[in-house]
Amino acid sequence: MAKEVKLSVEEMEKAGVNFGHKASKLHPKMKQYVVGMKNGVHIFDLEKTAKELSRALVFLSKIVSEGKTVLFVGTKIQLKAMVQGVAQDCGIPYVTERWLGGTFTNFETIQKRVNYFKDLQTKKETGELGKYTKKEQLNFDREIAKLKVKFDGVRNMSKLPDAVFIFGLDKDVTCANEAKIKGIKIISIVDTNVNPDIVDYPIPANDDAISAVRYVLEKAKECIMDSKVVSK
Repeated sequence: MAKEVKLSVEEMEKAGVNFGHKASKLHPKMKQYVVGMKNGVHIFDLEKTAKELSRALVFLSKIVSEGKTVLFVGTKIQLKAMVQGVAQDCGIPYVTERWLGGTFTNFETIQKRVNYFKDLQTKKETGELGKYTKKEQLNFDREIAKLKVKFDGVRNMSKLPDAVFIFGLDKDVTCANEAKIKGIKIISIVDTNVNPDIVDYPIPANDDAISAVRYVLEKAKECIMDSKVVSK
């Protein structure tokens, strides 16, 4: 078993994990995680957040230690680079650009596009595209650049993941809906404005503040790296 990831309510508060949305945006099913209000903004009960985050990390640890795949998804502008960086550090697939409808539910078609991208990239690297005119090569370069943005994070994901970790459910609810259809377990930060019912392992927390999401990401990274060492 991987060592337990230590959680601190004080650290969470310092990172701004406890701030939800304005009172008018409260989803009724998130009331259970709210302890009060400050300046018209709902405040999370961080004891409950710690409990749910711990539960999510235990599941994440299990998935990784069994050699299964987890996909990170975070397409909010302020979170993209951070989510991608941690995913790359952990050696796991990620989606940080727009979620492509059908990524899970039409996986075979998406895989064909990924394979086409990889094949095109290989041909460029081996000089195989050198036989084309300069204009044609330029078109290939543009196509590779576009495909890289879309598919680079999932280029090595040859089958559906066993779990998906979403950072910003309001932005990527389509991903969650597709995961539900395909029986993929869902871990997600859930802010006060979303319905947590679709999520298997909800983490009640601020999903807009970079510092708050960084806190969750760092704990997830610690958990994944420890579990990978244990599973070897």
